[in-house]
Amino acid sequence: MSGRIQPSPRSERERREPGHIVLVLHAHLPFVRHPEYDDCLEERWLYEAMTETYIPLILCFERLVRDGVRFRVTMTLTPPLLSMLSDPLLQTRYRRYLDRLVELSGKELIRTRLEPHFHRTVLMYRRLLEECRRLFVDRYGMNLVAAFKEYADLGVLEAITCGATHGFLPFMESNPKSIEAQVEVGVRTHRRLLGAAPKGIWLPECGYTPLVDRYLAAEGIRYFFADTHGILHGQPRPAHGVHAPVRTPGGIFAFGRDVESSQSVWSSKVGYPGDYDYRDFYRDIGFDLDFDYIRPYIHDSGLRCFTGMKYHRITGPTDQKEPYDPEVARAKVRIHAADFLLNRTKQVEHLRSALGIQPVVVCPYDAELFGHWWFEGPWFLEELFRIMDRESGVVRLTTPSEYMERHPSAQEVDMAFSSWGDKGYGYVWLNGTNDWIYRHLHWAEEQMEEVARRYRRHRGDYRRVLDQMARELLLAQSSDWAFIMNGKTTVEYAVRRTKSHLFNFLRLCDGLREDVIDRALLDQLEKSNNIFPDMDFRVFC
Repeated sequence: MSGRIQPSPRSERERREPGHIVLVLHAHLPFVRHPEYDDCLEERWLYEAMTETYIPLILCFERLVRDGVRFRVTMTLTPPLLSMLSDPLLQTRYRRYLDRLVELSGKELIRTRLEPHFHRTVLMYRRLLEECRRLFVDRYGMNLVAAFKEYADLGVLEAITCGATHGFLPFMESNPKSIEAQVEVGVRTHRRLLGAAPKGIWLPECGYTPLVDRYLAAEGIRYFFADTHGILHGQPRPAHGVHAPVRTPGGIFAFGRDVESSQSVWSSKVGYPGDYDYRDFYRDIGFDLDFDYIRPYIHDSGLRCFTGMKYHRITGPTDQKEPYDPEVARAKVRIHAADFLLNRTKQVEHLRSALGIQPVVVCPYDAELFGHWWFEGPWFLEELFRIMDRESGVVRLTTPSEYMERHPSAQEVDMAFSSWGDKGYGYVWLNGTNDWIYRHLHWAEEQMEEVARRYRRHRGDYRRVLDQMARELLLAQSSDWAFIMNGKTTVEYAVRRTKSHLFNFLRLCDGLREDVIDRALLDQLEKSNNIFPDMDFRVFC
């Protein structure tokens, strides 16, 4: 039954508040782990994100808590990311990566001592890298999962989960056991590594289809996030648009993305990150400096790559980039944080007047935008939280769980299939660049269900084979590979990963059917693709 339900009584303080902001950071990277190489270029995706996004965000939380600043942030910590952050091999390799950058910053302090316009930026990097090493090595024993758990336990961070390997769930409707596996394994991994069941989930790529509801409910998930049109195109049309959550027929709350607030931060053209005083992402000393000097800090093969040390500002649409000034950028951050809050205040005041409710403005972003792509992003968030704490009567930072406690009723809406990708549906993950993968994925999904039922009572090496088959299938389902193929960057790697996981699955499946177990292959795959150590293949039964 659809329609509006009368909300519960609210306190005088709540009635005075114009509205709520839910700020969501979706932290995700595909599972990349290559013990067969001493220096894997793709593993640097993780190391760069740790140095430029995850650790700066944790340092931001640390300062805010120390200063008694009240804030709330919701953050997806996807199962692949949690698995990599807790992996001893990757932890050791990241420390080596970090030590090299600290060494490079020391050399850069000497090299730029007569160039004050660059030297001040090197000093900033040196302080950041030393803080990274202090936090990563000394405080958390090389395990950043413990850091996120600490702030979740403090109540300032609401950590939510995602599909097991970020598989695009709408494309699994023909084999719904794969949807169940993605959700169940994701929840189980979150509970194992963070010590608590997640209340919410980030549907991979915000990909929603009504079939998903039953699997979310089975795992105790209370809410998810949806793109704007998924809610607005629902039936009946939501009375409050995306500025109040709706309830799906399965009883799960859906929070819709606010377009206005997203564009002001997300867009590099009309949003804050494109300001000419901010640091330019593409100009890096890994490409600029003499090869012999920079070689110890780029890829072992000699391939030039980003070091993270960038000394120029965006400047404008020109190749003649001006030197970056951290203090000028910090001043601009204060202006932009104040502008963001001012615009959200005007927005919620208008919405409250027009809709007659306390609106909720949902601001979801890829976490890696803050720090990696937009270097000043963590500064922006910290300044925003401090301003909001000082002006707490204007708008209130909240989390979906807190909002639902205050507003336990919602209109029931049958939402439309949607995603937050280009064109809003499934185009990014199903087009001429990547459509070839699905006939193979669907075949593997069917085989997985069949052998899981047939061999569900087997133990020993049979169980190991079936568990590894489940891992290989889940890894092949990752939406990252189709996304990369569509984006035409590192396409060869994405194709290789898709084919290798499917080939591993096929070899294991053939051996199982022929009653011939290749233990050498099984050992090698368990060591290389070691995600989900508590895997239970019977999730596909």
